[in-house]
Amino acid sequence: MALAGDSMASAPAGGLVFTGCALQSAQPASPQSHGDRHVHPRRREVVVSGKRVKTIDIHAHCCVPEAMALIKHPVEAPGLLMDDTSTRIAAMDAQGIDVEALSINPYWYSIEREVAAELIKIQNETLVEFCAASPDRFVAFATAALQHPDLAAEQVEHAVRKLGFRGVGIGGSVAGDELANPRFHPFWKKCEELGVLVFMHPLGTRELEHSGRLGGSGLLTNTIGNPLETTIALSHLIFEGTLDRFPGLKICAAHGGGFLPSYANRSDAVIRCFPNRVGPLPKKKPTAYLRDGQLFFDTIVFTPEALRHLIAETGPGQIMIGTDYPFPWTSTEIDLVLSTPGLSDDERIAILGGTAAKLLGIK
Repeated sequence: MALAGDSMASAPAGGLVFTGCALQSAQPASPQSHGDRHVHPRRREVVVSGKRVKTIDIHAHCCVPEAMALIKHPVEAPGLLMDDTSTRIAAMDAQGIDVEALSINPYWYSIEREVAAELIKIQNETLVEFCAASPDRFVAFATAALQHPDLAAEQVEHAVRKLGFRGVGIGGSVAGDELANPRFHPFWKKCEELGVLVFMHPLGTRELEHSGRLGGSGLLTNTIGNPLETTIALSHLIFEGTLDRFPGLKICAAHGGGFLPSYANRSDAVIRCFPNRVGPLPKKKPTAYLRDGQLFFDTIVFTPEALRHLIAETGPGQIMIGTDYPFPWTSTEIDLVLSTPGLSDDERIAILGGTAAKLLGIK
């Protein structure tokens, strides 16, 4: 979990299942059999300019069946129960991923306070237990019941001060409410106070799903709906002044920040074109928030040109590798960073793991 150093606190045991973005799970190559022996792929060690680099995947999924059972939420991928982590670690070794930062996509934002409190307790303690078993390979983001903002603030404080987390995961909205809604200010204030990284993963653009606009072929609920929700969430955090109110916040937006970095200059332009309809205005140009240290982005943009453009809009210090494991969006993030033109060795090292290590307190 996102813990100080590589050490983990102990906690009650619990089972984990790795899950993610509503796709069929990836099927990493199984260890090869030779007679009665299993031969695992050799661990790939990433080297930049002769220096061994610790690589950190900021975007990898999990869930805790014991917590899900409290509200009878179905396990999305029951075949991925992690009683044995050898398949996952073999995939990490093959890709050159040294550490995964695990997060849980929120499914609990509509449940009542008492149940939500118990669910989050089980999840966070299970993540501690799991990561403690492999502290050199796994860290994790704490979870919080954001629909109850005061409770969420308490949960984050407990997770950081008692359990050792250095980050918290959230969705891109909360039961229809924008993250910029003032009712979430206690949560944001606590995250800023504690200096934790917030990993924001979209839950889809549900209002468009109900309309049917994302129906038909193409899995548009995910292909478009997920990055669109991130785009909307970040835009509200900028325009509604949340990032101004809490300047110490650090938020990592999944999937390269959705569509916002590709077209953020339109957000600057709307202030020039319609100043009487935009306000109150943010303190800076919207594009400035992409590179001024509050917003970070993963590398799930698929091509060197797309990553080059993302870096051009945000700066290399705002980018961290993400794989979305175990879902098969990508298995080549290391090579994507190594093959993207225009980066210095120090910038590649930062993207591969240096920035994540600083934010999550990983040695």
